[in-house]
Amino acid sequence: MKFISKKWPAGFSILLLAATIFAADTNELGLIPLPQKIQRLDGAFQLAADTQIFTDPNSFSTGEFLAAQLRQSVGGHFKVSGKTLPGMAITDGILLTTAGADPFLGGEGYALTVTTNQVIIRAPTQAGLFYGVQTLLQLLPPQIFSSNTVADVNWIIPSVQITDVPRFKWRGFMLDVSRHFYTKAEVEKVLDAMAWYKLNTFHWHLTDDQGWRIEIKKYPKLTEIGAWRDGVGFGLATNSTTAYGADGRYGGFYTQDDIREVVAYAAARHITVVPEIEMPGHSLAALAAYPQFGCPGNTFTIPTKGGVLAGIYDPANEATFQFLDDVLAEVFQLFPGKYIHLGGDEVPKETWKKSADCQALMERENLKNEDELQSWFLRRMEKFVNANGKTLLGWSEIMHGGVAPSAVVMDWIGGGKEAAGAGHDVVMTPTGFCYLDYYQSTNHTTEPKAIGGFLPLEKVYSLDPIPAGLPPENEAHILGGQGNLWTEFIPNLNYAEYMMFPRLCAVAEVTWSPKSAHDWDYFKTRVVQNEKRLDAFGVNYRHDDSETAK
Repeated sequence: MKFISKKWPAGFSILLLAATIFAADTNELGLIPLPQKIQRLDGAFQLAADTQIFTDPNSFSTGEFLAAQLRQSVGGHFKVSGKTLPGMAITDGILLTTAGADPFLGGEGYALTVTTNQVIIRAPTQAGLFYGVQTLLQLLPPQIFSSNTVADVNWIIPSVQITDVPRFKWRGFMLDVSRHFYTKAEVEKVLDAMAWYKLNTFHWHLTDDQGWRIEIKKYPKLTEIGAWRDGVGFGLATNSTTAYGADGRYGGFYTQDDIREVVAYAAARHITVVPEIEMPGHSLAALAAYPQFGCPGNTFTIPTKGGVLAGIYDPANEATFQFLDDVLAEVFQLFPGKYIHLGGDEVPKETWKKSADCQALMERENLKNEDELQSWFLRRMEKFVNANGKTLLGWSEIMHGGVAPSAVVMDWIGGGKEAAGAGHDVVMTPTGFCYLDYYQSTNHTTEPKAIGGFLPLEKVYSLDPIPAGLPPENEAHILGGQGNLWTEFIPNLNYAEYMMFPRLCAVAEVTWSPKSAHDWDYFKTRVVQNEKRLDAFGVNYRHDDSETAK
């Protein structure tokens, strides 16, 4: 039995059992991510159609969330009473409350107790209660995730005592909707799946060379022109997707009302949405709509393929920054979260090298090279971002030429260790562990087309977001990690789900569960059990064949 020192909020530190696994008794539970401490008790709680849910007044909405899922799959009323007071005796019911919760559980931890006559979830916050509810649902038969009432199921919950807190506060998933458009309903289905596994950050890649997906009222051409292209592209069949307009053009976009609805849907599941508005590169869709903000002499058309293309804003044109400030001002109003992702990756700087105006700007600002010009560009944008109460987030390349002072680095090709050592917060998403668009087998004839690489489930599960050799005093700058799904060859949700699952389950576990609890063989057994839940919800997934995938 291993013990670890767990760091808690406000500088507290206590000792807890690090994901104590009573293997003989808990294998059948199949929980993902694995809670920090599980103890199996005798007996089980029998859930019935008339089981009542009790909450304190502030937790009523969380109780309703649970009740809605139970009504959907179990049937019955599952009445929620939001007037429970501390000390009230609850028998044959479910209690969700912040009263009496251990403050050491922090902002996302919870304690769950199931006995033969009651279920109690306590947490200091609604987020913690919500995560306790997700664990409770996983304790039920997998049919609980069905969208229709299921008959002839014995709805029992095994008696357990669970204490749980996450290892990292950033547990994310990125979906690229620029290469291929996913509807609002499809995005919300992705958010549902994220919530099951306690992922709390949805990185929404909304703009790129191949499509602009967010309505900006001051610049309507961004969606009138930038949201559409001539065909599906990337060598894919025209019937591989349904994202066509009435005029036959391919693409789509989200209205500002759509965005608000998605953000609210995510917030109800304690998921923060982080929008990505790419700059200064990956911007052909925007420049196809407003070419005056690109370097003179270039032609801008929306491509139907990937690669590093010449879609780059002109930093020597003062109007470019007014345009970007105007765009971001509307984006800020739609996304209440702290972070705004500005990309900053794969900037085709040859365009700047050939621009006399850009070279003159570099001379005026005493910039040695185009890397420093990119840094100058992003530092200027950071001032506007910060002035609006937001924090700039960008890919590894924002470190080239000097990183903006308060920026957060999203490490995909290195630099996370150095950024954390310099005092910057970092989200780890290295390609070799987190790029879910990579093949899941070396036998490509058995897999749908992918962008390349090889990323089996076991490799994802081996991720440790703390970079090797990072001094302990800098570890707090590692916010966590996320899985990324770039969609060049993924034109529909069914295919996206196949690439996401079960690899996203591994991302969830390595960012939530204690490192000392990571056990590949034990995880594999839970992945198999988890497939029944995905079946119930109608999620397409890849059955793990780790032993033969190589």
